[in-house]
Amino acid sequence: MASASQGSSSFQRFWASFRGGMRLPVDPSAHTIKSHGAALARNHVRDWLILLLLIVIEVVLFVIKPFYRFVGRDMMEDLKYPMQENTVPVWAVPLYAVLLPMAVFLLFYMRRRDVYDLHHSVLGLLFAVLITGVLTDAIKNAVGRPRPDFFWRCFPDGVENYDKWGDVVCHGKESDIKEGHKSFPSGHTSWSFAGLGFLSLYLSGKIKAFDQKGHIAKLCIVFLPLLTACMVGISRVDDYWHHWQDVFAGGLLGLVVATFCYMQFFPAPYSNEGWGPYAYFRAMEESRGNNGNTDRESPVVQAMEEGVTNQEPRRNGDTFTPYPFRSPTLEAMEMENK
Repeated sequence: MASASQGSSSFQRFWASFRGGMRLPVDPSAHTIKSHGAALARNHVRDWLILLLLIVIEVVLFVIKPFYRFVGRDMMEDLKYPMQENTVPVWAVPLYAVLLPMAVFLLFYMRRRDVYDLHHSVLGLLFAVLITGVLTDAIKNAVGRPRPDFFWRCFPDGVENYDKWGDVVCHGKESDIKEGHKSFPSGHTSWSFAGLGFLSLYLSGKIKAFDQKGHIAKLCIVFLPLLTACMVGISRVDDYWHHWQDVFAGGLLGLVVATFCYMQFFPAPYSNEGWGPYAYFRAMEESRGNNGNTDRESPVVQAMEEGVTNQEPRRNGDTFTPYPFRSPTLEAMEMENK
C-alpha cells in the first residue's frame, strides 16, 4: 500500500509539473502582440499595402484572357488526354499552402511569445505566395500553352475544325477554352512550393536542422512539406491538367521565390542565428547599445547581461523549452523601478 501511495504521489507530482510546463504564464515582458504588435504593424504598413496591390494584380491576371497560341492538327496528337476533375481542388490550395503554415507559426508564437517571429513569418509567407501567384499567372497568360486535354476542351463533341491556316476553330465552352491555354507553368505546383517551401525553411531554422549533430529525424520534418508539394505536382500530371515541364517550372519558381522571401526576414537556416528573425537581433543590439555606457554594477545592466545569457535555449531551437524567453530590456526596466 505504501509503495502504491508513493507511486500515486509521484505520478501526481509529474502530472502537475507537466501541466504547469504546458500552460506557461503569459510573460508581461515578452515581445507579444499586445505589447509590440501595433508598433510593428505600423512599421511595416507599406509592406501590407504592397500585399493588397499584389492581390489586385493577381485578380486582374486571373480575369484577362491568355494568349491563344497556334494549335495545328499535328499538335493535337499530344493534346487528346481526357478531361478530368482535379485531385487537389483549387479551394484546397490556400488551406495547406497558407493557413497550415500560419497555424505552425502561431504554435511557435504561443510557445515563445515573439511577435517579431510571428509577424515576419506571416508577412514573408504571404509575399512568397502572392509574388509566386502573380509571376505564375503572368507567365501563363503570356505563353498560352495548351493543356494536355485541350482537344476535348476545344472540340467537346470530337468534331475537329480548322481555319485556312491550319489553326483550330474551337466550338467548346468559352471558359474551358480559356482555361485550356493556361498550362505553363503549373499554378497548383508553384503555390504549393511557395507556401510549403517557406514552411520547410522556417522549420529548418527553428529545429536547427543543420546544427552538424547528425539528427536525420530533423531532416525528415523539413522534407515533409516539400514531399506534400511534390505529390500535388504529380497529381497535376496524373489529372492531365499539365505537362511535366509545367510542373517542374512551377515547383522551381515557387521554391526560388519562397527562398528569397524567407531570406528577407530570417537568416539562413544553417546560420547560428537561424532560429530567429533579423528584427529580433536588431532589437537586442539596440538594447545593448542603449545601455552600453551604463554602470555595469547597476541592476539594469546586470539584468540585461543575464537576459542575453539566458537566451541559449532559444538559440538551440528547442521548441519544448520549459520556460519562456524574457525580454532583457523590459526585465531591466522592471528591476530598475523596484
